[in-house]
Amino acid sequence: MEKEHNLVSGDSLWERFIFRIIYRSDTKLGKLFDVILLSLILLSTIIIMLESVPALGKKFYIYFIISEWIISLFFSAEYVMRIAVVKNKKNYIFSFFGIIDFLALIPFYLSFFFPITKYFLIFRMLRMLRIFRIFNLLDFMNDGFLIVRALKNSSRKIYIFLLFLIIFSVIVGSLMFMVEGGRPGFETIPQSIYWAVVTVTTVGYGDVSPITPTGKFFAVILMLAGYSIIAVPTGIVTAEMRNKRQNKELICERCGNEDIDDDARYCKQCGKKLA
Repeated sequence: MEKEHNLVSGDSLWERFIFRIIYRSDTKLGKLFDVILLSLILLSTIIIMLESVPALGKKFYIYFIISEWIISLFFSAEYVMRIAVVKNKKNYIFSFFGIIDFLALIPFYLSFFFPITKYFLIFRMLRMLRIFRIFNLLDFMNDGFLIVRALKNSSRKIYIFLLFLIIFSVIVGSLMFMVEGGRPGFETIPQSIYWAVVTVTTVGYGDVSPITPTGKFFAVILMLAGYSIIAVPTGIVTAEMRNKRQNKELICERCGNEDIDDDARYCKQCGKKLA
């Protein structure tokens, strides 16, 4: 209770009451509020998608507009209340969830001046990340942060790999331009580079394909190389995640147990949560 008191902006009962509802999920009202919030996020996302369908957008235009106004005003009031009842307002505004809450709200007001921006309301789906907190799945969120850290630590290697891939695609595209001799799909070097990128990434749209025997030979080599090239970033990130885990001391701080599996979250002897 003392810790919560340090988080609430004031001492009034209503501020503490609102704080527990919108920031906590350990009460029935708090859980209900979060479930309603997630339901409105899903409803808003569905409305945005349906509104992009011309036939439905014209037929149910009024209903969509009214629903967007109601949901957006609810989110606006919620955002203001979150700022009003929290003690350190700056920390919330610039926190991860605070930025997401802002991004989920601002497109509605921008759409008054730039109508196309209303489709950016799809960013509200990011607020679904609160489901990890609501249903006590924070361990999964920590696993997500582990992946993000692995990507960040591997970024230098991935940048180098992407640079190599760009150079490789430019060279292969230029060669195909010369080999195919300006045939359909290979009229210019940029078009040939497009084909090279589609092929090396194993996407294979099939809208452009070589005709000459030499061109087909290059295509076969590029297709085979594509499988190994695409696996490189995955291998880099996986190695980083494995090294991160191996660098930890797999020893329980409570009982000193060293027989701990790599993917374990709790000690098998005393049950203490591992760092």
